[in-house]
Amino acid sequence: MTYLLRASAVVWGLCAAALPFPPAAIAQEAAPTGPVGRASGLPVPRFVSLKADKVNVRAGPTRDHGVAWVFTRAGLPVEITAEFENWRRIRDADGAEGWVYHSMLSGRRTALVTPWKSGEEIPLYAEPTTKAGLRARLEAGVLGKVEHCDGKWCHFFENGFDGYIEQERLWGVYPGEKLE
Repeated sequence: MTYLLRASAVVWGLCAAALPFPPAAIAQEAAPTGPVGRASGLPVPRFVSLKADKVNVRAGPTRDHGVAWVFTRAGLPVEITAEFENWRRIRDADGAEGWVYHSMLSGRRTALVTPWKSGEEIPLYAEPTTKAGLRARLEAGVLGKVEHCDGKWCHFFENGFDGYIEQERLWGVYPGEKLE
């Protein structure tokens, strides 16, 4: 039996829609003038996930910068594109960028199923091959945990599904990236 799992109502941000210009423009204009490097010593860019259900994304890397929008779902994958002291500039699946305090991020890897292909159903297999049995069909935007990517396939799971998905169908891992 094959199941179709739909993306639940993923709320990317509460405030972004009310802005007269895109959040990425805010972050770009408010970027620090000093060196933006690898404050943590970890590679940049890299994927992480949101730690809390409420994460303020700011226009710049201090609490003095205004909140550009608010993420309202823990576990969403984001890409760290820069670091400045304890602040991380992040990009979401829609390409919006802003600054988040480092403690609001987790190293746990998660991913979204093809957020760029609305309405498409993506197969989840029992084994890392298209010849394996079909476990489920996942709708674009389904959120899950990722582990053991071999560069082509990732073990992708959450409550209600567990299997393998082609790595190129996920936003939250890089093409060809290997995860142990």
